[in-house]
Amino acid sequence: MSWHIVHILTYFGDSMLLIPTAAIMALLLYWKSDSRRTAGYWVLAFCTAGAVVSLSKIAFLGFGIGSARFNFTGFSGHSAMSATLWPVLLWLLSGSLAINWRRAALAVGYLIPLMVGVSRLVLNYHSVSEVIAGLTLGFTLSSIYLFSQRHIRLRGFSLWQLSLALLLPLLLMGHGRIATTQQFLQRLSVQIAGIDHAWTREELLKTRQ
Repeated sequence: MSWHIVHILTYFGDSMLLIPTAAIMALLLYWKSDSRRTAGYWVLAFCTAGAVVSLSKIAFLGFGIGSARFNFTGFSGHSAMSATLWPVLLWLLSGSLAINWRRAALAVGYLIPLMVGVSRLVLNYHSVSEVIAGLTLGFTLSSIYLFSQRHIRLRGFSLWQLSLALLLPLLLMGHGRIATTQQFLQRLSVQIAGIDHAWTREELLKTRQ
């Protein structure tokens, strides 16, 4: 697997892409669903994933709460957020298709986050435990959401509607700009904890020696 492909895969979990896409999804769910609550529940699921990831990172960066044994410094945000978003997005876009096509779309929706998780390991940004925890969190939230909305009817998209809905995500992917979420959480954690610098993985692993 080339480094170029790995970086493309990891961008499918970047907040710079996922947050605007999640907002567009909320609008589409409000428009295309026969229940207005569908959009609200989606916002709740996505924000829950973001909150849990952020709190786990603040706990480590600010207070050193992690596991040296499992090399765990917090949930992988890319893994968690992508596992929350992509299954729901593919379910939304395939809402009016035949059942076999919908199943295939959902399979793709669950496959993308797995590839994102692998890319985080290849790039050495996370440990195995962090990726597994992130995927577990995201897949749990997306699966609960999809199960709760299994009786919801979704109206289909015309070609121009689909093009318009995917325009911003495609532009963001083409631009390739990455989010600075980690740097923001580091600064925030230092301020909350009142320390000079954020905890590092190296400092955590030293406690195992």
